[in-house]
Amino acid sequence: MKTIGIIPARWGSSRLPGKPLADLCGKPVIQHVYEQCLKARSLARVIVATDDERILNAVVAFGGEAEMTASDHPNGTSRVAEVAARVECDYVINIQGDEPMLDPRVIDQLADVLIHAGEPMATLSVPFASAAEAADPNNVKVVVDQKGRALYFSRSVIPFARCGTPVVSKHIGIYGYRKDFLPVYLRLTETPLAEAESLEQLRALEHGYDIVVAVSAYPDRGVGINTPHDLELARKLMSEKS
Repeated sequence: MKTIGIIPARWGSSRLPGKPLADLCGKPVIQHVYEQCLKARSLARVIVATDDERILNAVVAFGGEAEMTASDHPNGTSRVAEVAARVECDYVINIQGDEPMLDPRVIDQLADVLIHAGEPMATLSVPFASAAEAADPNNVKVVVDQKGRALYFSRSVIPFARCGTPVVSKHIGIYGYRKDFLPVYLRLTETPLAEAESLEQLRALEHGYDIVVAVSAYPDRGVGINTPHDLELARKLMSEKS
């Protein structure tokens, strides 16, 4: 079974335009992500999927592989699906292009879960470190059933703790798909919950497709870069590690 990694990367981030090519300790952010992916033992190939020639040229310049996509994709899954359709593979891992410190073992764990679970999609979660982190709507929460399948994803804190102290789980934004599910996903109509929460994975749930959620064995992901502040923090952390 062949598994590939695809990194969707676009120029037009509203909070940090040009984010993939932002300098992070002497390399563009996208190069750090790409090099972390190459360390994953499960991936036969790593491809950056982009709609911007500046990103394409930068990836090629550091020796990576990139492919151009249409510019009108509504989300990362759609962009990943375009490239995956042109590649011979069985499974696809969608890796966020703004996670330069992603542990490659996370990719390997997700690939293993995806292959053995038999569901069309898989993803990972970790316990929240604090109530303040859980309250942040930028941190997506997930609840699962007794078999580890997602019941719901939300930007609100779920579940409501009327009794007891349930563990609130943080969704890690990395997805795995069976390749044959990606064209199915693209045909699914938009759904009200996915639009309300602005969470693309809810479209699959609302149409009745299962998403298996495993607890990550490697919770330390460094900093996800969404804002100029995040970029400065990533520079600080990476400099300290060096």
